[in-house]
Amino acid sequence: MTSETVCPVLVAGEWRSSDAVGTFAAENPSLAENLPGQFPISSRAEVEAVIAAGVTAAEELRALPGDRIAAFLEAFATGIEVRAAELVELAHAESGLPRAPRLKDAELPRTTDQIRQAAKAAREGSWRRPVRDEARNIHAQAGPLGGPVVVMGPNNFPFAFNSSAGGDFAAAIAAHNPVIAKANGAHPGTTRLLTEIGFAAVQATGLPAATLQMIYRTPREVGLELVADPRVGATAFTGSRSAGLALKRAADAAGRPIYLEMSSVNPIVILDGALRERGEAVATEFFASCTMGTGQFCTNPGFILVPDTAAGHAFVAAAQAKFTAANPGVLLGRGGRDHLTAAVATLRAAGAQLLCGGEALPGPAYRFANTLLSVTADQFLQQPQALQTEAFGPVALLVWTRGPAETVAILRRMEGNLTGAIYSDTAGSDDADYAIIEPHLRARVGRLINDRMPTGVAVSPAMNHGGPYPATGHPGFTAVGLPASIQRFTALHCYDNVRPNRLPAALRA
Repeated sequence: MTSETVCPVLVAGEWRSSDAVGTFAAENPSLAENLPGQFPISSRAEVEAVIAAGVTAAEELRALPGDRIAAFLEAFATGIEVRAAELVELAHAESGLPRAPRLKDAELPRTTDQIRQAAKAAREGSWRRPVRDEARNIHAQAGPLGGPVVVMGPNNFPFAFNSSAGGDFAAAIAAHNPVIAKANGAHPGTTRLLTEIGFAAVQATGLPAATLQMIYRTPREVGLELVADPRVGATAFTGSRSAGLALKRAADAAGRPIYLEMSSVNPIVILDGALRERGEAVATEFFASCTMGTGQFCTNPGFILVPDTAAGHAFVAAAQAKFTAANPGVLLGRGGRDHLTAAVATLRAAGAQLLCGGEALPGPAYRFANTLLSVTADQFLQQPQALQTEAFGPVALLVWTRGPAETVAILRRMEGNLTGAIYSDTAGSDDADYAIIEPHLRARVGRLINDRMPTGVAVSPAMNHGGPYPATGHPGFTAVGLPASIQRFTALHCYDNVRPNRLPAALRA
């Protein structure tokens, strides 16, 4: 333990000193220096208290009208806007992400927008999806899970996917479930500030005290016990495949629902006609997308299928020039830099040729050179697993292809991904190849895109931010897009021969 002040945790409606088994500090990745303050690692007893309080809150929340839930979410969104400047400064210090436009003008408004969309869904009750079979006197609707939802947010979105304010949080609350927020260690101070705002909204709108609880970190075995606890309604996790799969094993063994977003290289198929028509423009789009946010997006285009033609080689030369000339941004932390070093080493060991970059850059900021690698289709087909290693940063693997048959052979060996895109020309010369390739890409991605890079996930009712394993743990759900994202945190409630006056309001004729 350290003599420096240890931040409190929020348990059962009270900011209290943690029953900590250790502490940790946040780090400024732009300076490679610890930020002030210590954050607790919660004990098993503290996690038990959080779960118990969450169970009580779940019992109270399920009976509240949707208007009450909506009022809380709207108050929370307003509170975030009131303290926007403070939030932006803290998130910038903890993540190295630019204040503007990234945090202030893009991510913060997105966060409040999705909270307000969740409020609208809660008020309208659209997430309940009522079904009435009057002939058989059987009715059904979605309802809350009956226990708290554990939310574990990622390091790359300190606002929009934050465990105390992001999309998973908003979706769980909209379905009348309390949330146990487990902060990401990369931005614990930002999570604490968002939780303070959220808890103030809980108090102002009269929701149960444990509607929102927050801890920072647990020992590994305690985190596994948390997601496996029979009193927990479900868990939502966004992060690395190794951590996600460990949590999934624990939750699956106990029969507890868990929704995971883990790993994706997001294959981009670029057809020759598109490159003959606008190769330089496509190279510019690819560079901008792959290096946006220093490449630290789960939808980063990391696997590019390029035709082995004159137009394809011109495209690669243009992209390589752009990657080489640009100054890399700051990574989210030391771990990201070390992961990139290991991932690039894995790709090269599997036969990938380094075209540019490939190494960590000197500090003090954590940076990694903009990197391109390439392999032939034959090389990929010999080592498909290693050559799909995700490099979470400004890194992409280019795969040379010799026609649609070879492209299909590659796609058949691809793992599941969040997104996939096909670039084709506007005159129709690529249409025959598109028809051959598209069904195979469609089967391996959650969101199929035409003529656009995958970074950017609109908060739309039609959005799917999900996909086949290992992009996520289940291909039938989305983490973005309301009310669809709410369905992860619901149970199907059926009423068979229940008297009309005893049915929930949404099921009464």
